[in-house]
Amino acid sequence: MPVLIVKDEAGAERKVPVTPLPFKVGKKAGINHLVLDHQSVSREHCVIAPKGEGYTVQDLGSRNGTFLNARCLTAQQAPELEDKAIIRVGPFTLMFILDDPTMPREAPGSEEPARRRTPVPLKKKLHEELLATLDLKHSDLSEKSHAEVRAKAMAAARAAVKKFDADRPEWLAPEALVKEVVDEAVGLGPLEDLLAEKDVDEIMVNGWSKVYVERHGKLALTEKQFTSNEQVLAVIRRILAPIGRRIDESSPMVDARLADGSRVNAIIPPLCLTGPTITIRKFARVPFQVPDLVRFGSLIQPMAELMRLAVLYRKNCIISGGTGSGKTTLLNILSNFIPPTERIVTIEDAAELQLAQEHVVSLESKPPSIEGKGEVPIRKLVINALRMRPDRIVVGECRGGEALDMLQAMNTGHDGSLTTLHANSPRDVLGRLETLVLMAGLDLPSRAIREQISSAVSIICHGARLVDGTRKIVDISEITGMEGDTITMQTIFEFKQTGFDAQGKVSGYFTATGAVPKFVHEIRERGIKVDMSIFTPRED
Repeated sequence: MPVLIVKDEAGAERKVPVTPLPFKVGKKAGINHLVLDHQSVSREHCVIAPKGEGYTVQDLGSRNGTFLNARCLTAQQAPELEDKAIIRVGPFTLMFILDDPTMPREAPGSEEPARRRTPVPLKKKLHEELLATLDLKHSDLSEKSHAEVRAKAMAAARAAVKKFDADRPEWLAPEALVKEVVDEAVGLGPLEDLLAEKDVDEIMVNGWSKVYVERHGKLALTEKQFTSNEQVLAVIRRILAPIGRRIDESSPMVDARLADGSRVNAIIPPLCLTGPTITIRKFARVPFQVPDLVRFGSLIQPMAELMRLAVLYRKNCIISGGTGSGKTTLLNILSNFIPPTERIVTIEDAAELQLAQEHVVSLESKPPSIEGKGEVPIRKLVINALRMRPDRIVVGECRGGEALDMLQAMNTGHDGSLTTLHANSPRDVLGRLETLVLMAGLDLPSRAIREQISSAVSIICHGARLVDGTRKIVDISEITGMEGDTITMQTIFEFKQTGFDAQGKVSGYFTATGAVPKFVHEIRERGIKVDMSIFTPRED
């Protein structure tokens, strides 16, 4: 079956079967089979039609033209489409694939859509049989492991599938049907397969019918679907049940985590108009280490050595960057440099840090109850952590008034603390920290806040997700003090972009600037050897 791989101007990709024929492309919903909502796309832009054993594309008098392999078509032209031909419609790139073997093939005369789905009546019968056999609603499963529950469900599902085998479509294998039913009954439904894929970094559910994933920094629409919004809600509640959180109309947003530490955010109507929405940031099952980041090209070994020295010798560090830039991953890796003899207290909204040390106390904020009482925010946990005799305090993310308490802790004997912060550059970190401190509700003068920041924070390690989807540590800077009312800082390492390679990947190199952090001179004066060659700038 022919398909179009549609890529928008942001680089997000989705696969669309070219069916039925003729297949119209344009801006107006209801009259086009592929709707591209952009001002440069015409109401009816172009059409793909069959011709003999092949296919043609024809412009429908569009305002900005249809381009085939960079050649603009006239309204009279209808050239034949070759495999992997590139059609350009406004800012959208459509790659024509003549025959995609992954798309299911329909029997002649079939009116079913290209995507085959298990018949809903059959699934209802199987679920009812499964519930009757296992009595999942009334049995106490709390004392059984997930593996035990799933094994019992698989056995019951096989028996149910065998019982209703006459209703099973020929194209649907019995074991595939068993897995689908069990995933929906005791697992996370269509998300189970995506969670098992190693190259999927993030999963985004936009209502029941659209499930996107991020692979290698690029978004793509998957073939996975839920059967209804009610099923999406059931999956959300299944995620929340083990950690004691809830979601309903009175509390329609929630942060949670999966058993493997993956971060989950869910939001439901009335706040989300597209239906229940789930965003899952997957964590590697085997936590990344410094050699992995070096292999990925996220940093170079001298940068890792500088951060090792900063963490080991108790310098307060902030890891900054935008959403999805790898802040939490880097925080996990840097925490490995903390000596195992120290007591670490971690503070997070949803516990996701995976520290390797033995002596770790993990604290997690608590949302309000259904009566609106009992909320414990991050700020209270930071204050409480100071009474827990911590050697290190690790805050998953500073996003409010807890920034003031964190700075106070850094300035009063809790050196070597780590946290992350959303910011666009190391310099922006300083302005954002000042804003967060003001959110504590104290009327502090700006100079006093900046003095607190300059004396508390030593190193800012800034990461970014580049346009090709790769994540890199683009800047490591040191705060050096104050000049008047301005905090001064110097860059120690930076990433210099030189362009793009033939595959569209960002090309560039990491280099030291030649500046040496003050704390390195301090530890050398204590007789500790440091390889000073790591601060030698790269020669172009």
